Amino acid sequence: MLVCLNGTFLPYEDAAIPISDGGFLFGDTLFETLKAQRQKILLLSQHLDRLEQSAKLLNFPCDRQKIESSFQHLSNALKFPASRIRLTLSRGNFAGLSWPAPEQSQFLITATEYSELTDKKRQIGATCVIAPNQRTNPVNHLPQLKQGNYADCLYAANYARLSNAGEALFVDPSQNVLEGSTSNIFAIIDKRLVTPPPGTLILNGILRQQVIKAAAELGILTTERNLPVAELHQADEVFLTNSLIDILPVASINEKAINRGDCWKSLLKTLRMRIET
Repeated sequence: MLVCLNGTFLPYEDAAIPISDGGFLFGDTLFETLKAQRQKILLLSQHLDRLEQSAKLLNFPCDRQKIESSFQHLSNALKFPASRIRLTLSRGNFAGLSWPAPEQSQFLITATEYSELTDKKRQIGATCVIAPNQRTNPVNHLPQLKQGNYADCLYAANYARLSNAGEALFVDPSQNVLEGSTSNIFAIIDKRLVTPPPGTLILNGILRQQVIKAAAELGILTTERNLPVAELHQADEVFLTNSLIDILPVASINEKAINRGDCWKSLLKTLRMRIET
């Protein structure tokens, strides 16, 4: 594992934060998860743009120039065929509930080896379950952000694992699907790409944005609207997206098979051309 704390690279066992850090006490962090192939970090600018925008909305210190410099040094040190990279921002040490001074803020970058999904795993597809808990937003006057306050996704993801499934899907009280614990969701319905609109409960994922752009290049119209769970079972195909898996077809939801199509293959090919070349 490669570890960079506040711009300094150090051994994993030497990386530590104080017990008064707001991330430990309150889950008060922002984060981004990125993928690298060899020494190329994919969609770095887009991830940092989102991070910076989130930081502004939450009055979070964010030294983008220092972070970008650290990523440059990190990319030169990457040796794996593929890497999972996480960037985390913390405000620093709290005394009570008042924001710490901006100069106390910290950032952490870690990089570990990542095993890319094989063609066989994509062909098999993801088994999904409906999460037993609700999607939440602790700052629901703002759009959904990548915050460390992640309990809803954490519990949903582990529910999926305990159910021998690959992903848990959040639904609202009206049984409209929102997103997965770590993914956005799309369906092909009547030759259109359909996905729930981002907002207070749905993250506008970086790969979500790229898939919509790839669809436009292929002449596929995208509709953002409510997507009832029942409609997923009638769709031509359904797939998940995030920055690590790219596109992964859904094989079943709550043990009920989902129709399988081939549109995802064209989208994946176009997507890779957009972000890897």
